Amino acid sequence: MSAHRPLPRWADIALLPALNLLLAFLVSGLVVLLVGENPFHAIQVILYGAFGYGDGFGYTLYYATNFIFTGLAVAVAAHAGLFNIGGDGQAYVAGLGAVVVALALDQTHWLIAMPLAVIAAGAVGGFWAFVPGWLQAKRGSHVVITTIMFNFIASALMVYMVNRVLKPASTMAPESETIEVAGRVPQLRQFFSFFGYSPVNLSIVIAIAALIGVYILIWHTKFGYAMRVLGANPTASRYAGISNSKMIMITMTISGALAGMVAINEVMGVQNRLVLDFVAGAGFVGIAVALMGRNHPIGIALAAILFGALYQGGQELQFVIPGITREMIVVIQALVILFTGAMEGLFRPSLERAFMLLSPEQKSEAIAVSTAKPES
Repeated sequence: MSAHRPLPRWADIALLPALNLLLAFLVSGLVVLLVGENPFHAIQVILYGAFGYGDGFGYTLYYATNFIFTGLAVAVAAHAGLFNIGGDGQAYVAGLGAVVVALALDQTHWLIAMPLAVIAAGAVGGFWAFVPGWLQAKRGSHVVITTIMFNFIASALMVYMVNRVLKPASTMAPESETIEVAGRVPQLRQFFSFFGYSPVNLSIVIAIAALIGVYILIWHTKFGYAMRVLGANPTASRYAGISNSKMIMITMTISGALAGMVAINEVMGVQNRLVLDFVAGAGFVGIAVALMGRNHPIGIALAAILFGALYQGGQELQFVIPGITREMIVVIQALVILFTGAMEGLFRPSLERAFMLLSPEQKSEAIAVSTAKPES
């Protein structure tokens, strides 16, 4: 019998992640059961907390907005064969660009401040990813190493900037000046009372535009084709006349700019100032979002909503069922990340064998092999 064939696209995009997610929930249910709580009641609480009322749904969308940006950042790099795990640092330093523009223009209307802040945040985040891209393209330093090192550099830089440069003399807290109301990104509750007091804001519109833009970029442009060729076979890319080093640097810059949009959501839409650790690990969650979404914008959107629901529903679960502590919530979230990210191929060999036998060609081949008479 011939070797295993790749899964059909629908099975790879939908069925395999669904099975991994189901396994993650089953294991999480066992964890809840071990602490003496009803796992079905816990799931009900999570779903209600994430989607059952306006405030909860708003918080789900707020978290999902960050995860869309960081998931797209990982996906864009992945299509070029790069693994950008520096989304946290890129989003963090992008806060500098966002807050400087926002504070400079906070006396103007947000329609003026927001687009310029988007450009500034994208430029700073893009530069923070461009440097590791340049190091790989020109010096051979792997982006996995350099991007994670740049996360630590970003953390130290931001501590210095917030405490020594941007902190006003009138406060002791490590934060910048507060952006005036006119310069803040409006929250959706200003337009729809359904969202209650949730912090979801117009940054979600930027996230939707980014999903559409990345889809067009990767599958409907010459640059996107060159990016995918590079990711599939760098040698073939070079022989086709594509400058691999140029593609690496540009792709990493785009990736960092997408991660930088987290700063718009947080600095201008929620915190209204620059604070320490506002990214809160969204860059690393974005890795799991991209893996679960198969680096496709539609999959990333769905995965981001899932993780947003886990974050918001987990907080609801902590209040409704006191026996499930914050640490248990983190364990449940980690299990989902583990099975949908690091162990995403757990069911792949079995599914490949199953689809191989279901294929008419493979089925006839299997029958022919099993009924063939041994040679005399």
